[in-house]
Parts: sequence; C-alpha cells; structure tokens
Amino acid sequence: MENGALKASVFLYDSGVAAVQLENGVSELVMLPFQGQQIWSATFGGRDVTMRSMFSQPLPTTDYVRTYGGFLLHCGFTAMGVPTEEDDHPLHGELPNAGFQQAWLVLGEDEGGAYIGLGGQYQHTVAFMYNYTATPLVKLYAGAKEAHVSLCCRNCKNTPMEYMYLAHANYRPVDGGRIVYSAKVSPRTVRVRRSIPSHVSPGPAYLAFLNGLGERPEDHHVLDANLAFDPEIVFGIDYEADEDGWAHTLQVHPDGGADYVRHRPDQLPIGVRWISRTPDQDALGLVLPATAEPEGKAAEKAKGYVKELEGGSTWRCDYVLGTLDAHEVGAVEEKIAEIV
Repeated sequence: MENGALKASVFLYDSGVAAVQLENGVSELVMLPFQGQQIWSATFGGRDVTMRSMFSQPLPTTDYVRTYGGFLLHCGFTAMGVPTEEDDHPLHGELPNAGFQQAWLVLGEDEGGAYIGLGGQYQHTVAFMYNYTATPLVKLYAGAKEAHVSLCCRNCKNTPMEYMYLAHANYRPVDGGRIVYSAKVSPRTVRVRRSIPSHVSPGPAYLAFLNGLGERPEDHHVLDANLAFDPEIVFGIDYEADEDGWAHTLQVHPDGGADYVRHRPDQLPIGVRWISRTPDQDALGLVLPATAEPEGKAAEKAKGYVKELEGGSTWRCDYVLGTLDAHEVGAVEEKIAEIV
C-alpha cells in the first residue's frame, strides 16, 4: 500500500511470524500485527534505535523471554511486572505476545498531517474472571522521526476489572549519553528497585552500585560502559507534566542528537526506567510509561497502584517514541527545566 512517501508492505520471517513494514520517507517500523502488535524494530531518520538482543527475528511463542528483543511491547493488561511467589501471572502479563484476532492498516490525515499506521484488536476472555478487548494503533506521519502510539482497552464485562499497563520501549544506549527528564531527582521520586527478580543473579559490584543509586539516583544520568547495569537496573519515577499534560524524556547523544519519549502522567502516572547492559544485550528503557511499578500484581496492589475499570468502560493511553536532531534538543531541555 502506498500514498506518496507513505508505504506499507507485508512479509513473513523465517520463523513464520507475520510482519508489516511501515515507511514514511525518513523512518521505518517493522511491526508484528498478530503477535502483540509489537514494534519489533524502529529506524528514525536512518538510525536504528532498537535494543541489541540475542534474537535476530521474533519467534512464534507467548513466552516473554523466548522472543525478547523488540523496540516496543505492550505489557499488561490483567497484570504486569515480575511475578513473585504471591502471583500467578506470567512475566509482564498476556499482552506482549498476545495472538491478535484482527489487524488492519490505516491511511489518513489529521492535525498532524498525513499518516500510515497499523492497528488491531485482541480479545482476552477467561470465564468468570476477564473479558476485555485491547485496541492499539501506531501512526507514522509523513517525514516524521517519531511514532505516535495509542491503546484503548474496553472492559466487556458488566462488573469491574483490575488492570495494569506498561509500555516497554527499548532504545539502544549510547556511551556518554545524558538522560534528561521532567522529574525532580531524589531517592523518593526516582526510586531504584531493591528487590532482585528470580531471573537476575547479581555479583558484589552490582549490589554496591544498586545501594549507591538508592542514595544518589543521579549517578545513572550519564551512561558509562563501566557502570554495572548487568543484568539490569530498574527505577520507578514520579514524572511531572508541562501545561499540555506531557512529560518528556531524552537520551542526549554526544553528537547532540537525542532519543525522545513523551507521555501523559494523567494516563500513565509512573515512569519506569530499565537499563540492561551485558555482553549479550544492550538496552535502555529510557522511560516505560506505566500505571504501576513492575514488582508484580500483588506488590503493586499493596501499594495502591492496581486500578479498576468499570464494566463497559474504556481506558486509553497515548505516547510518542522517536528521535530529535541536535538543533531540536535545546528547546526540549529548556521545557524540562521549566517543568522541574
């Protein structure tokens, strides 16, 4: 499908997973229409921003860690995070590799200009417990170096359902990159995760680094190859928004350009940051906008972070993932400074 510079094509990976490639003249997304509607890879302005992983292609499984390497994974919706002994949900819930029953391509034009996109619907029904639909949409505007993402989830039951969501957006970290974001920085507002998940086997250097970040979270603001993000460090961040309701996050590269995320704290009040730098994978979850921290449903419910969606009601979130050229970064840094 083509409309000027806007193009969409479909193909199959050797693994059998179906994919859609979206192009707008300067950027390219490869998405998985029937497997979680993941953005498997993203190239903005000619630069591949996707995390480095052990997977060269997506694999047809619902097991989170057996096909993990995408740029964006929707996490939730009945639960999210790392399950503890008190939980019975899978890692990050059912959405990341959910089998979508419907998928569609869209062409259109709105106040942002002409766009091409991919949407779809997944229905999750468990007798006596859950019945909801998830309807994501990713739009790529002509000539843009960013993707606009939305997700609508409708509770199809007549009774309330508990829900959790996290947008797992995985950039590639850059040595010397500066992380700048619209949150006040203190141990109370930028909280390092102290609990150690079962899939993590830390050494003494990791534990010392973790304890240091608990007292001085700003020590992670400049990415250094020698910092012990192995296997991972996780923060929960209280973001603040601008006058239009948007929070902003940058990874400013040494050359002056930046990776950029904006999200709405009124929809996704917790900003999770996930950094993993190992010999086998290199990933910067610059901000994973979320309804809760990723400690598993039982722990987050105890914190008061698990929400309820009334029967027949719809919940929606919106965020933007992309990059900025060097001449665009200063204005965003100034806006962040004004917010905080």
